[in-house]
Amino acid sequence: MESKRTWLRIAVLVAAGSAVGLVACGSAPEPVEEAVAQTTERPAGAGTIETLDPALDALVPADAEIEHLAEGFGFTEGPVWVAGDEPFLLFSDIPGNRIVKWTPDGEVSDFLAPVFEGEVEDGRLSGSNGITVGPDGAIVFTEHFGGRVSSIAADGTGRSTVVDNYEGGRFNSPNDLAYKSDGSLYFTDPAYGLPSPEDRAQDVNGIYRLDADGMVTRLADQEGPNGIAFSPDESRLYVADSAAGFWMAYDVAEDGSLGEGALLLDASAVEAPGAPDGLKVDTQGNLWATGPGGVWVIAPDGRHLGTIKANEVPANVAWGDDGQTLYMTARTGLYRVRVSAMGTIPGPQ
Repeated sequence: MESKRTWLRIAVLVAAGSAVGLVACGSAPEPVEEAVAQTTERPAGAGTIETLDPALDALVPADAEIEHLAEGFGFTEGPVWVAGDEPFLLFSDIPGNRIVKWTPDGEVSDFLAPVFEGEVEDGRLSGSNGITVGPDGAIVFTEHFGGRVSSIAADGTGRSTVVDNYEGGRFNSPNDLAYKSDGSLYFTDPAYGLPSPEDRAQDVNGIYRLDADGMVTRLADQEGPNGIAFSPDESRLYVADSAAGFWMAYDVAEDGSLGEGALLLDASAVEAPGAPDGLKVDTQGNLWATGPGGVWVIAPDGRHLGTIKANEVPANVAWGDDGQTLYMTARTGLYRVRVSAMGTIPGPQ
């Protein structure tokens, strides 16, 4: 199975730069078993759609088509839809050290380039990864080399640092992020942007919360925390683990802290390119999570309903347009598919 860590080693060289019930976090996860008897897969434009459970039919139309929108990037990640009178999509080109802007008329341009200004150490990734829109409408993004979370206005001005350290030490390589409705920011900090885990500034790969008042708390740690998203009622926080190959679910307490965590779904035994990575949740609580082979559609109880397989394996997704379009950043390209599910677009509500 290709892991994200494997890809990142390759990217640095090139750029030179199943269904299982929730079980205790400490128990050994059982490998996922595909529901072969129910599996169907059909061509869907620029890819295929695989159905493992009839419940997928209510979420993805039978005539859904995957569209290939743009190409020619180094490795795409962290998409986010920026709503407004003239909406657009932003995403990271990690090896390119830039944030790219795509408009509905198909125009592609640099929104922020370079992300990191200055000399980059050998073996480190310099660009951004996860991007979201804050409660005030600002574009908020993680930085690999900068070891921080930064912010910039939607018009590309006024860049500033949101958070850059925990207890005085810089973060390892912030990866993905999600706002809670109370204004607190949750984000993951693995070591994927580093030459090796030994180069970490923090002693673990953590999951953090930045309170609205500026206090930073380490909530949990995982082997390789990556994509992160809340359930619709914010009672759960989902975190992908790219290194271990599964998705975790944490109960969220009233004070914003996390419970011990439980395994939602294990994909570590699936032999296909990709690993649990970026994810989003629809209004019904289903996860749309990049994993081996494509975007896994996962029910709140951990059932793998099916997989959207673009011609390139996606690393992250975002809701866009009216909330029923799923945008996918996949290796060198940008894709989208129209679905029946409804997602929530981040930003001022």
